[in-house]
Amino acid sequence: MVGRWGFQRWQGQGPTNRYFAIDLPIVGRTICLSELEFPSRKEAAMNAPVRAADIKNAAISLPIEGMTCASCVGRVEKALKAVPGVSDAVVNLATEKASITADASIDRAALVKAVEKAGYEVPASFLAVPAAAPAASGPVEIAIEGMTCASCVGRVERALKAVPGVTEAVVNLATEKATIKGSADNAALVAAIEASGYEAKLINSTVSERAVEIAIEGMTCASCVGRVERALKEVPGVTQAVVNLATEKATIRGSADGAALVAAIGNAGYEAKLLSVAGAAGGQPATDDRAEKKEAERRELTRDFTIAAALTLPVFLLEMGSHVIPGVHALIDSTIGMQNGWYLQFVLTTIVLFVPGIRFYEKGIPALWRLAPDMNSLVAVGTLAAYGYSLVATFAPGFLPAGTINVYFEAAAVIVTLILLGRLLEARAKGRTSEAIKRLVGMQAKTARVRRDGKVVEVAIDAVANGDIVEVRPGERVPVDGEVVDGESYVDESMITGEPIPVSKKNGSEVVAGTVNQKGAFAIKATAVGGNTVLSQIIRMVEDAQGSKLPIQAMVDKVTMYFVPVVFAVAALTFAAWLYFGPSPALTFALVNAVAVLIIACPCAMGLATPTSIMVGTGRGAELGVLFRKGEALQLLKDAKVVAVDKTGTLTEGKPALTDLELALGFERSQVLGLVAAVEARSEHPIARAIVDAAAAEAIALPAVSDFESVTGLGVKASADGKGVEIGADRYMIQLGHDVGGFAKVAERLGNEGKSPLYAAIDGKLAAIIAVADPIKPTTPAAIKAMHDLGLKVAMITGDNARTAKAIAAKLGIDEVVAEVLPDGKVEAVRRLKSQYGKVAFVGDGINDAPALAESDVGLAIGTGTDIAIEAADVVLMSGSLQGVPNAIALSKATIGNIRQNLFWAFVYNAALIPVAAGLLYPSYGILLSPVFAAGAMALSSVFVLGNALRLKTFKVAS
Repeated sequence: MVGRWGFQRWQGQGPTNRYFAIDLPIVGRTICLSELEFPSRKEAAMNAPVRAADIKNAAISLPIEGMTCASCVGRVEKALKAVPGVSDAVVNLATEKASITADASIDRAALVKAVEKAGYEVPASFLAVPAAAPAASGPVEIAIEGMTCASCVGRVERALKAVPGVTEAVVNLATEKATIKGSADNAALVAAIEASGYEAKLINSTVSERAVEIAIEGMTCASCVGRVERALKEVPGVTQAVVNLATEKATIRGSADGAALVAAIGNAGYEAKLLSVAGAAGGQPATDDRAEKKEAERRELTRDFTIAAALTLPVFLLEMGSHVIPGVHALIDSTIGMQNGWYLQFVLTTIVLFVPGIRFYEKGIPALWRLAPDMNSLVAVGTLAAYGYSLVATFAPGFLPAGTINVYFEAAAVIVTLILLGRLLEARAKGRTSEAIKRLVGMQAKTARVRRDGKVVEVAIDAVANGDIVEVRPGERVPVDGEVVDGESYVDESMITGEPIPVSKKNGSEVVAGTVNQKGAFAIKATAVGGNTVLSQIIRMVEDAQGSKLPIQAMVDKVTMYFVPVVFAVAALTFAAWLYFGPSPALTFALVNAVAVLIIACPCAMGLATPTSIMVGTGRGAELGVLFRKGEALQLLKDAKVVAVDKTGTLTEGKPALTDLELALGFERSQVLGLVAAVEARSEHPIARAIVDAAAAEAIALPAVSDFESVTGLGVKASADGKGVEIGADRYMIQLGHDVGGFAKVAERLGNEGKSPLYAAIDGKLAAIIAVADPIKPTTPAAIKAMHDLGLKVAMITGDNARTAKAIAAKLGIDEVVAEVLPDGKVEAVRRLKSQYGKVAFVGDGINDAPALAESDVGLAIGTGTDIAIEAADVVLMSGSLQGVPNAIALSKATIGNIRQNLFWAFVYNAALIPVAAGLLYPSYGILLSPVFAAGAMALSSVFVLGNALRLKTFKVAS
């Protein structure tokens, strides 16, 4: 039928949607409002998230091209349900995908044929992609597109948690990913996200516990974050789901299927894309097309803002110019006439709202219809209210009371334009927050030169296997982790350690992928490739930290879940109050103030406050060689009152050298050193290595050893050359019944010199006292001073004798010493320090430090230490220097301070300006807030938060 203003419109009822469409001749575009999905409550229940329990054997996500309205949806659903083996098919027009429940043996080509027969197309890539993996028992990661705010996050999380088998679902708005734990079917998870209205893609999954990362598009505020997280946590198999608004990603842990996670996010109203899945053994960091998509999004926003601004300017001049510029009103009236001016404003504003501004209605109205409003809903309702009122005033003024016939086309157009500007600035700022990860990913070599069959061939990096011999030329990046087998050079390892001085590499030296070779050339034997390289692990650590939520975020999530509904309630109360109690014209006042309330509210700033600071802070940490394995460490580390450090390898080089060997009567140096070195060769302790190296330097042959036994924390014993040999500290000798009094003066002197005295007994007789010195690292004194400058106490916990420990402590200015402790004793020492001072950060590097690292409030592992120590730590210091500790603590304080600034701004902004927008100041001061000003303030609020977070990029290390 043809409407009053020349619109061609029609309406009808599809199988799952009511719909109508309008044809705008002036726009040249048909807007099919079934795209906005207006289901009834009954139909909404029918379109609930797909659950694993409803799926017999397989769930398939089928992309479809060419659909334009609800009729298309019904046609495709009917065609798919007619395919043998299909038990259900739900088509989503917004995501242009079908979620199909079918037998596992279903022929995917038959599905494609059915869609094509109905008159639509399926991308060729569908048949090239393998079917979804079966349900797993580890975390699944799903990329999600379409999320814009915390409401979106909550929606996706709820959808995911509704899938049977999901134990936890965490959606990250910033990374646009969802991580799901549990045993849910992957396809069911994807279907749940897509049913929520978002695009979802399974990044990867394994049969074990794993972390899934999903990119999410469409989130705009903290409400979206909460919505997506709830949706993910409802997916069966999800044990944890964290959504980050700043990175637009969700990290999900558990066993849920990635496709089901994507579906849950989609069901929550956002687009999702699976980025990566890391299993127990780890996986290679994702290299997806998200950077290109983000760049495309920025170009699209630039285009839309330019169009909107160009069309809004004449609307603004026509309306506001007549009010503020003398003579403009008369000029318009005498040329085109005021009524024709209104017609022109209507035409231009309609284009602004429904062409560049259509994104707000495509996302906001369906979310509102699902009773899960987000920021887009606020913008959509606010602008449509102003636009609708203006339509009535322009074309049916008789319906309005006298004195209220005004148009607000300029308000609607300017609001859309300013918010597009805010989105554009926000997109550009978001791109800068993830630069650290981009740089790390950019350090990965794409190819490598490998020796094969007597030739050197260049192969893709994925084709390199452990054991391959790889050549590295001058100026090239090392492609994989390996050991130098030929040649020598200097390698710049600053990207790993933060230290700018190149490191010498020769035969037997270890090299790390991503580091840069200098002038020499060498060949390496690959020892770690793909996702197992140090660089890949660093990228995963940084991504995990960026995707995590701090405890401080819990309060924000609770507030934002109710924020948007409360804003709608405040706007409704504002409208009612002004309508019944306001001055004449009451309707005009009511409309303007209600729209101002809707527009000025900014859940985006609240949602971005924490994750953006975490992203920039952890990224800056990675540049400094400080890797936060867990995001919570950022918050906990700033509260540390005392730093407890292990001595060997932490304060010292960890490469001791033999300095003294005093013999008892009746023993020869070569005999004692040979027997002791033979036994110590079985040990991996640095002191043992020093003794073995000393014997090798003197060309002493080592006899065979048997019955070797390590006595934890005390020493070792064994049989060598037919003699019983016992080596250890004085307390071990006393325990064995040996009298160490004869070496008392020597032991006192050595201890005062900061050396570690050991005793050796041969065939039951005390044979020698051995002194080994471990040089203090050059950076240690400055690091201790920096910690003192931060107001921290420093304690040393070591298994060395008290005299040696106190000598080193006095030399370095360490506040407290706990010496001669076993690994369990280190744990007790940490507990005592916690009860005495408060929060404790422990720094260690060895296997024996792992229990203390785990017991401390925050554990920091020296990156040159053992894998066990690193696994037990919350923070990894890649440089091997203690200077990383004050750097990490200072960065923690700066990051948490930045988060608090952002949260203060976000909450104070909303708490202060929403009442002003409602007109609270009008009775006393006559002040009202224009919706146009409200739009500008809202657009800039999130940009302010992002800009403040970016200040962390300039963080300077402690000097």
